[in-house]
Amino acid sequence: MIIGQDLVSVIMPTFNAGRFLSASIESILAQTYSNLELIITDDGSTDLTTINTLKHYADKDQRVKVKFLGKNNGPGYARNEAIERAQGRYIAFCDSDDRWFPDKLEKQLALMLARDCALVCASYIICDDDDKETGINIAPPRISFRMLKRDNKIGCSTAIYDTQKLGQKYFMPDLRKRQDWGLFLTILKKCRMAYGIEYPLAYYRNRKKSVSSNKLSLVKYNIRVYEKVLGFSKPKAYLYFLFLFLPTYYLKVQKRNMDSKRYLESKNIP
Repeated sequence: MIIGQDLVSVIMPTFNAGRFLSASIESILAQTYSNLELIITDDGSTDLTTINTLKHYADKDQRVKVKFLGKNNGPGYARNEAIERAQGRYIAFCDSDDRWFPDKLEKQLALMLARDCALVCASYIICDDDDKETGINIAPPRISFRMLKRDNKIGCSTAIYDTQKLGQKYFMPDLRKRQDWGLFLTILKKCRMAYGIEYPLAYYRNRKKSVSSNKLSLVKYNIRVYEKVLGFSKPKAYLYFLFLFLPTYYLKVQKRNMDSKRYLESKNIP
């Protein structure tokens, strides 16, 4: 069953995405909910495979709308530029190396209608550069603002928000990393509750050289979210990070590891 007819704007930043890009774009264009536009902002790619792939899909499908930036500004900047151009009621996100299940949008829009909510996400399967499944991340069924303050529970490539219910578009904060967490915190300040689908609707590629792969480098950006987005003082931001974020993150990783072990065993993946 197709839910509604409102346009969905899918936001995709690209930067030297190479061999993963085509599969990501194809997974969006193949959605059972077809009333969508794919807004791509290329963040100064120098890789000809990326550039030529983007030009190919822009010529092939009128739903694909590409803009090339002259220099690299970071994924948050590229996403905001794409959000600015978006025409849809719903804003969804997909990174250029991730993929969606064909019914992702259909399932999530149905949940938004059933829950009368403005922000939803979903579980996702984790894979490596060779598409081998390595684990699973299961989204909580409910995500409150208080929960999200402790640690990000929302996978960016599974998130959708409703501009009509929120009354406006929401943009990423001016941060080089962790800007997606900052965005979801800002949205939950307004709507207070998000909902998650507990079965996977996307593939997240855990790349060795991705922006988020170096966890130690993310520490300062986690603290910056507390300062810039939530307005905490520096001492409060550090205390919150040490005594709330870190324990919550540790428990999340432990749960993800257990869930992943069960998932891989159920599929007989070594």
